[in-house]
Amino acid sequence: MRWTLKTAPNLSLVDELSEVLSIDKVLSSLLIQRGVQTFDQAKKFFRPSLDDLHDPFLLKDMDIAVSRIEKAIANNENILIYGDYDVDGTTAVSLVSSYLKTITNHIATYIPDRYGEGYGISTQGIDFAADNNFSLIIALDCGIKAIDKVAYATKKKVDFIICDHHKPGDKIPKAVAVLNPKRKDCSYPFDELCGCGVGFKLIQALASKRGKTLEDLTTYLDLVATAIAADIVPITGENRILTYFGLQVINSNPRNGIKAIIQGVKKNILTITDVVFIIAPRINAAGRMKHGNYAVELLTEMDYETAISFAASIEKFNIERKEIDKKITYEALQQIEAADEKEKFSTVVYSEDWHKGVIGIVASRLIESYYRPTLVFTKSGEKLAASARSVKGFDVYEALEQCSEHLEQFGGHKYAAGLTLSPDQYIPFKEKFEAVVKKTIDKELLIPEIAIDSPLELSDITPKFFRILKQMGPFGPKNMKPVFTTNAVRDNGYGKRVGVDKSHLKLNIINGADQKTYNAIGFGLGDKITSTQNDFDIAYNLDENEWNGNTSIQLLIKDIK
Repeated sequence: MRWTLKTAPNLSLVDELSEVLSIDKVLSSLLIQRGVQTFDQAKKFFRPSLDDLHDPFLLKDMDIAVSRIEKAIANNENILIYGDYDVDGTTAVSLVSSYLKTITNHIATYIPDRYGEGYGISTQGIDFAADNNFSLIIALDCGIKAIDKVAYATKKKVDFIICDHHKPGDKIPKAVAVLNPKRKDCSYPFDELCGCGVGFKLIQALASKRGKTLEDLTTYLDLVATAIAADIVPITGENRILTYFGLQVINSNPRNGIKAIIQGVKKNILTITDVVFIIAPRINAAGRMKHGNYAVELLTEMDYETAISFAASIEKFNIERKEIDKKITYEALQQIEAADEKEKFSTVVYSEDWHKGVIGIVASRLIESYYRPTLVFTKSGEKLAASARSVKGFDVYEALEQCSEHLEQFGGHKYAAGLTLSPDQYIPFKEKFEAVVKKTIDKELLIPEIAIDSPLELSDITPKFFRILKQMGPFGPKNMKPVFTTNAVRDNGYGKRVGVDKSHLKLNIINGADQKTYNAIGFGLGDKITSTQNDFDIAYNLDENEWNGNTSIQLLIKDIK
């Protein structure tokens, strides 16, 4: 593990901001690192406002999309809301369909089967629309590369509106409207929206034409915040505002489906971390283990008791998913060892028996053992399908582009992608991918990094300091929870390994002449107990610990040296 200390901001700037805001210099330094340098910028940062969301009509084709939907509503056309089977897709479908149902009864939803149809827009879905008299499909979180499928739909007299956020190819599908902030010809000021975020901009535009305000749409923001958290998009700009208000909805008045998922959680206030680890995996489990429709039914259910029973079914899927991904991870690690591939620059593994629904999770797990770009393949019909995951700083999408002669299709982002290829191309692809990574990756990126924001004296951790630090959330990519380092701390002698398998480390830390002890927990750091016999350095976040109704500040240790 390498520790890198971020560049300290200009001292006079730090002093100036510290004085203007009456805050600790460490806090003003953290703000400057996040692009906040003035009182007004700080006000916007600490007090997000719905008024700072951009005009949805700045998205290219938005006016066309709205007029086509209004025409469909006026003519009582049947509209099919179509979306991907992951959290981003199912929340987007739930959002747009539940909004449109407040205006027209002619709305249905469609989530493709992960196994029967695969990712994105399917011929089967278009046939379903045509056979059931749907004249308009609104596709969410997919479709930006569906050139042939959209052409097929046009022949069948089915119109398409595409709302996507994935990287477009050279050509844009000939749909009625294509809403995607990443389009080269789109000048929308924020291009990091997730699929559900683009769906929200669509309902924002429709609502504004009907004389509604953003306040009328806040009930939908629990869905948007869940999608932003799950899809690992930057929590800056519009995403930060949407997440901030979405978390308020989750904590005060969430929809029945989310309320049913979190009913047993013993926490007063849920954070973005809880959304990532509690809500998102359960929504995802439906599409992974059975069908994404289960997630949409849960998220749009109006009756709480019914939502509770849906959530119970989904919980079973989630338990099953955990067992399967544990088993596959073990088999994949054995495969790497048996093939003597531990020293490679990439991980590419395959078994035809692996469950397609969990290969993305397995890829992330493998990175925990072998920190390098990773692809996990399984059989999918006549083809092989893979999920790709990357390490910080390496663009796996770009690497796949360089191997495109071996691929049938691929799509995704810098750090996560999906692809399919013909079985005879597996070995040539594996060799080419390894060669591309070996040639292009900065070797330093193959060592996990802890980026440290600032050194900190433990005595500076006051209730005020922690209160302001919390207000810097919601945290996530591009606004990560600050990481601090404190040197030469010691344990008070009561440090111990904890947890069922004793894999975690519980410490009571003392710093310098300060006699106060600070509670600390290091998850997965049980083996480091030997490093705590003498003075040691720590890299950590500050966290809140709730126990028996009492809340206290604790250090969440990331590494010990």
